[in-house]
Amino acid sequence: MEKETTNHGGPSGCCAAGSASPPSATAGATDAPGLPAAVDRATFQAELDRLRAREKAHTREGDAIAASRRRLPMVEVDAGIALIGPNGPTTLLDAFEGRRQLIAYYFMWYPGNPAAEQCEGCTWCATQVAELSYLHSRDITYAVFCQGPYDESARYHDFMGWDVPWYSAQDSLDTLLVGRHIGMMHLVCYVRDGDRVFETYWTTRRGVEVMDYSYALMDLTVYGRQEPQEDSPPGWPQPWGGRLQQCHADQRTPHRPLVAPRGRPLRRPHGRALIVSGKECSSTPSAASSGERRGVVSRTVLTAPARRCDAPAD
Repeated sequence: MEKETTNHGGPSGCCAAGSASPPSATAGATDAPGLPAAVDRATFQAELDRLRAREKAHTREGDAIAASRRRLPMVEVDAGIALIGPNGPTTLLDAFEGRRQLIAYYFMWYPGNPAAEQCEGCTWCATQVAELSYLHSRDITYAVFCQGPYDESARYHDFMGWDVPWYSAQDSLDTLLVGRHIGMMHLVCYVRDGDRVFETYWTTRRGVEVMDYSYALMDLTVYGRQEPQEDSPPGWPQPWGGRLQQCHADQRTPHRPLVAPRGRPLRRPHGRALIVSGKECSSTPSAASSGERRGVVSRTVLTAPARRCDAPAD
């Protein structure tokens, strides 16, 4: 069987430093991972109670930071800034879809690259945000502003099976991201007052981890994210790459293909190559037709993106 490759990106993947490279083929094969000390229930609870006090302080500090965030000033932006959407040219104001607030995720894009070589970190983040009704109930619209061309990137949106609103902001990035690093992922919040639009907050790099429940859940487990930049005890498994490994664009790990149950496509938060009726559709986001993407897929092969690292972790 020919070797395939894997895309196991995280939100700090090719978007920001600290991403996960796939574990090596021999990781954990010879050495069992370390484990915490085994103690009686009372000792365990006493240690947990001490940690809980710190967790509560962390929560309260997060609440205080959020309160300060709500008191930030705002800056007006041109409501008529051009975007490209599914129906052609549109505006920033239209992206609100009539709601009062807008959260826009600025998706990194590498024009002309195949689907498997698009941003693994942005792909990870975009996949986490699927259910929008809770945001809508608070008068908030969420949308992705891709930093590449619409036709090309929209095929990727469809290819991944995403349902969130998708726009190209490519021609307006100098205005929308003024003073910031174009080509880096950003999460930007807006509010409108009638037909006027204001920017109220933005973040980048690890700041976009707020989109990601997977990392938050991993942080509750004994082994955490299993990445070497974490402060973990000796012997804890950390096979998922790191800030140096992710910078090597040629790093790949072979794996076995995944078979979709009952012929349905496997939806994964990664760049994918589809094997449709025995034919591989992986050369570009448009390589599989809409019918192939939405139809019966015999198996899904995950493919690794080119890893790019040009930013610090913070």
